[in-house]
Amino acid sequence: MKNLFNFLFLSLILWVAGCRQAESDQVQSPDKQLTLQVGATEGRLYYQVLRNGQPVIRPSYLGFVLSDSDLSEDLEISGIRHSSFSESWDQVWGEDLTVDNTYNEMRVEVCQKEGLQRRFDVVFRLFNDGFGFRYEFPGQEHLGDFVILDELTEFHLAGDHRSWSIPYDTEFYEGLYRQMPVSSLDTVCTPLTMQTADGLYLTLHEANLTDYAALNVHPDAAEPTRLRTYLTPWSTGEKVVVTTTRVTPWRTLIVAENPGDLLLSRLMLNLNEPCRIEDTSWIQPGRYIGIWWGMHMKDYTWEMGPKHGATTANTKRYMDFAARHGFSGVLVEGWNLGWETWKDFSFTQSYPDFDIAEVTRYGEEVGVKLIGHHETGGGISNYESQMEEAFAYYHQHGVNAVKTGYVGGILEGRERHSSQFGVRHYRKVIEAAARYQIMIDNHEPVMPTGLQRTWPNLMTQEGVRGQEWDAWSRDGGNPPEHTTIIPFTRGLAGPMDFTPVTFNFTNKALPDTRVQTTIAKQLALFVILYSPLQMASDMIENYEGRPEFEFITVCPVNWEKTVVPEAAIGEYVTIARKDRESDNWFVGSITNSDPREMNLDLSFLDKGRKYKARIFRDGEGADWKTNPYPVTIEEREVTSEDTLTIPQASSGGTAIILTMYD
Repeated sequence: MKNLFNFLFLSLILWVAGCRQAESDQVQSPDKQLTLQVGATEGRLYYQVLRNGQPVIRPSYLGFVLSDSDLSEDLEISGIRHSSFSESWDQVWGEDLTVDNTYNEMRVEVCQKEGLQRRFDVVFRLFNDGFGFRYEFPGQEHLGDFVILDELTEFHLAGDHRSWSIPYDTEFYEGLYRQMPVSSLDTVCTPLTMQTADGLYLTLHEANLTDYAALNVHPDAAEPTRLRTYLTPWSTGEKVVVTTTRVTPWRTLIVAENPGDLLLSRLMLNLNEPCRIEDTSWIQPGRYIGIWWGMHMKDYTWEMGPKHGATTANTKRYMDFAARHGFSGVLVEGWNLGWETWKDFSFTQSYPDFDIAEVTRYGEEVGVKLIGHHETGGGISNYESQMEEAFAYYHQHGVNAVKTGYVGGILEGRERHSSQFGVRHYRKVIEAAARYQIMIDNHEPVMPTGLQRTWPNLMTQEGVRGQEWDAWSRDGGNPPEHTTIIPFTRGLAGPMDFTPVTFNFTNKALPDTRVQTTIAKQLALFVILYSPLQMASDMIENYEGRPEFEFITVCPVNWEKTVVPEAAIGEYVTIARKDRESDNWFVGSITNSDPREMNLDLSFLDKGRKYKARIFRDGEGADWKTNPYPVTIEEREVTSEDTLTIPQASSGGTAIILTMYD
């Protein structure tokens, strides 16, 4: 009996020790649905992720190839530490006012068993809506500055999922997202959104891209559900030069039960650092118009001449319109020297017919800001040599928002926008602008990764095939399904300056190209495609006398709460957003080329209160191809117990203002 007791006691100790070991190499999400496990086998470090016991990420290897060694083999786990964190924080601006930031963390300390015995940590954070992890390189004798030739991070998917993506080398990310099985992908940029056979939705991306190269992925040739990392290289072939920044961006995966929950994830924002701007009172979201669409229609030119758009008189005319209709700013492109040669732009010298002092004086008089414009043509050295002076010049004239541009295949004639070179430059611009209290709208950017939490003067970015393609693209323009896909792909990376709300679909410059929506869908896009600086794209003449323009003049761009009542990627989406400054809600709903009925459950409204629903919907006979213009405006009284059922035309939509009664 004594021997039996000793045996049972020893077995119990071993069982408990085994349980502790199992617990020490895994971490769960706060709701315990997600479990991430880590281990090392035959000297290789791996992780895997389960959801309710079912694989989401199968065992996937981690590591690097450095210029002087391999940091993916001969590895062992030397320590594991666990911690938890929970807070809520308020966004300076955003789709929600308050963000919940609750996660469980596991820090895995890794070292080489032999050789230089270099060390690094992998930090995993699990949230209820997904996870993120990054590598950290502590200071050590044998790892000072170093060069990464390849990051070997893998994402071994549990199946050959349906996916939506664009190739990584799509110029400026301005492409149509393609639907295909993961196994058929080439090298694609992130966000990469996927739907599993059992109905989960996944989005792979990254957070806090700082002094590093952007993440791209491609299927392994032998095992195509195993996605391998491809970092955008320097022109010389290296991927990343590691100096003072000794952490990688977070590799992230949103895990959601439906498409709408992808849109509500704030995981990427939570993996960025808190705001570094002490006084944010000057950061003000707003609606704007611009001297811009007229250039695409060939009515104006960017460079000075008989049809120059950026004149003092024309800018004042646009400011008058903005003041009458509640817009906070007017974008003016083509005001500065350099457009005629497309090089050596000056960012402080205007054409003779544009008087910035008079324009900004007049803008202050009527309550409208000039939105500045810096087109670089990809000439980074020219821009950086003038950047401080240029921002000081704008600040002197009261300009607090600037659209930057990088049209041109590559930067400085040699480097990609998403390389470490480009990433470093864009951060310089953001931080310099903050010193002069200037907000940035960055066109031709690197893909956003949530930096607006840290630097909220980074308001919005392009990096999307926007409305301008409906002006000059020889493929006919953006197809009807395009805007039902990008909220779930590019939109998950951050705000996008798509520039919706074109009202005149006649294209004088390219007659076979046009906006492929109804007018009601254009209204809805103002809500669907989030941007805290939201542009109404058309020339002001095309808005005059249009009663449906009312929706744009009152629709906010800064929100307290967002809900997604219905969504199917590539088919339709309905989004409702609550204004930060009132109890009103605004709804946008769009469909692809298939007509449908929107069924809007209003249970998100306050219980026991009555609302006036002012509805802007497709009018009788509306159809994007044959009759895109009819809009019916009607009013109904509704409560949280109601469901609004509204027909939508082919590539149509619905926009609604829900005003609470006193």
